[in-house]
Amino acid sequence: MALIDVPTLARALAGPLPHRPTVIDVRWKLGGPPGRDEYLAGHLPGATFLDLDAEVAGPPGRGGRHPLPEPGALQAALRRAGVRAGHPVVVYDAGDGLGSARLWWTLRWAGHRDVSVLDGGLAAWVAAGQPLEAGEVVATPGDIVVNPGGMPVLDADGAAELARTGVLLDARTPVRYRGEQEPIDPVAGHIPGAVNLPAATLVDESGRLRPAAEVVAAFEAAAARAPAAQATAGAGAVRSLPVGAYCGSGVTAAQTVLALHVAGIEASLYVGSWSEWCADGSRPVARGEQP
Repeated sequence: MALIDVPTLARALAGPLPHRPTVIDVRWKLGGPPGRDEYLAGHLPGATFLDLDAEVAGPPGRGGRHPLPEPGALQAALRRAGVRAGHPVVVYDAGDGLGSARLWWTLRWAGHRDVSVLDGGLAAWVAAGQPLEAGEVVATPGDIVVNPGGMPVLDADGAAELARTGVLLDARTPVRYRGEQEPIDPVAGHIPGAVNLPAATLVDESGRLRPAAEVVAAFEAAAARAPAAQATAGAGAVRSLPVGAYCGSGVTAAQTVLALHVAGIEASLYVGSWSEWCADGSRPVARGEQP
């Protein structure tokens, strides 16, 4: 299961030590600071910490602000966090679901299938009266072997092709999608043919994923605007089209991929996202709404 609730996790952590899941704290905020200090102040019992910027993603550059990590570096980080081959992993963040979704996606991309996101994150754990512990947990080193390719990935050319032949979702805010504001990247706009499905559409006020039926309805409404859907009878055809998602740097869009996965729709992630796309001045930029 891609999601785990607080009662289920609490029972698992109260079970025999060898069978307890590996729990990883990946609290993250766009622009920082890193979540390690918050982790040290209080975290789920036994949880280790991974820095999304420094350990879950590769160094920023022309490949985007959060590109794919180098497999060897990722393997070393995951082993330090205690990830073992074939052993369940539960990931969580403060509660907005962004950092945990990107780590969920990265673990699955690395070939580790048994990974779940704590629904509601730390906020839900605390609200349920569950305990926290302070300080750093030094895990018994894991033995995971990173085997890239466990999740479908788009590069810039693949994203451009999917925008023409399938459904490419832009998970950013509408004003960034339309090119009216761009507070982070040097160019405003979106990939031609992409349709806007803001990430906030798929979560509730607390950051939890909305019910699957609501996610499907939001997806189908957005996907019906895609050029390929309009060419093949609109909403009725969208479920047969390939799907991909991007955002600014591949973090928010990972949550979109997670939400769609839970709702039964599989989607590729354009990891480089807009931060990679707009770094190349030869790539086209669209502004305004998708016709």
